[in-house]
Amino acid sequence: MIRIDILSVVPELLESPLSHSIVKRASDKGLAEIYVHNIREYGRGAYRQVDDYPFGGEAGMVLMIEPIFNIITKLKAERDYDEVIYMTPDGEMLDQPMANRLSCKRNMIILCGHYKGVDHRVRENLVTMEVSIGNYVLSGGEIPAAALVDSIVRLIPGAIGDEMSALSDSFQDELLAPPVYTRPADFNGWRVPDVLLSGNPKLIDEWRERESLERTKKLRPSLLKGED
Repeated sequence: MIRIDILSVVPELLESPLSHSIVKRASDKGLAEIYVHNIREYGRGAYRQVDDYPFGGEAGMVLMIEPIFNIITKLKAERDYDEVIYMTPDGEMLDQPMANRLSCKRNMIILCGHYKGVDHRVRENLVTMEVSIGNYVLSGGEIPAAALVDSIVRLIPGAIGDEMSALSDSFQDELLAPPVYTRPADFNGWRVPDVLLSGNPKLIDEWRERESLERTKKLRPSLLKGED
C-alpha cells in the first residue's frame, strides 16, 4: 500500500479528481491512502496567515515557510517519508519512468505551490524532489498534484481491473501506444484495419509494434533519440 499526503491552500480543488475512477477504486481496495491537508490550518495567528509579500518588492504573494514547516514536521513525526515532492513548473518533468519509480514508494508528501510559489527555504531544506507537468504556469499545484497521483496510483497492482493494460500504455516502452479500435468494424465507411480482425496474434503484434514506432517517429521523435 502507498500513502500520499497532499498539502494545499485550496484543498477543494482536489476533491473531484481524488474521489472518482481508478484513484477512488484503489483507495476503496486499501491499495492507496490519500490525505489532503489544508495548509491554512497551520497558519499564523487568528487569521491563519499562510502567505506574505516577498522580500525585495516583487509583485505577488509567497507561501510562508512556517506553516509548511509545521505540517511537514508533524507528518514526519508520525511516519517516515520516502519523498517530499514540490509541484513546480521548473521541476523535473513528469514522465512514465518517474511514475513507475514513485509507484514503488511507500509514503510521500506532495506540496502544492500557490501564488508566486513558496519561500525558497522550503525547497532548500524540506523538499527532496521537485516535479513539473509542463513548461507553463497554473494558478496552483493542485492540478499537477492530481496528475502525479493518478499516474502513480494506476500502476499499483490491483488498482485497475486488467493489470496488463497499464503495461501497454504509451511511454511504458518509450514508444507511443498504437491505435485502438472497437465495434462496429465499419462505421460510415471508416474501417478497422483488417489485420485486427484477422485473429492472428503474431500479425497483430507486428502491426502494433510498427504503428507504435511510426506514431512515435511522427509525434514524439525525441523519444527515439537513442535510435540509429
